[in-house]
Amino acid sequence: MSYEPPLKGSEQDETNELRPKFNADGLVTAIAQDVDTGEVLMLAWMNEDALRSTRDTGRGTYWSRSRL
Repeated sequence: MSYEPPLKGSEQDETNELRPKFNADGLVTAIAQDVDTGEVLMLAWMNEDALRSTRDTGRGTYWSRSRL
């Protein structure tokens, strides 16, 4: 097993689970990339609920200020 350092702006605990650092507004940036080319397709924001939904469903869920 190789060691991978935590991503910038996040932490990993002893279980190697990613712990993102949310900003003062409770958001974290999310980058969508093409799996084949690595091309950045979108920059978006996730709150804790959106991140949880993404992890649970495997589908990208994002925070939207227009849907508050």
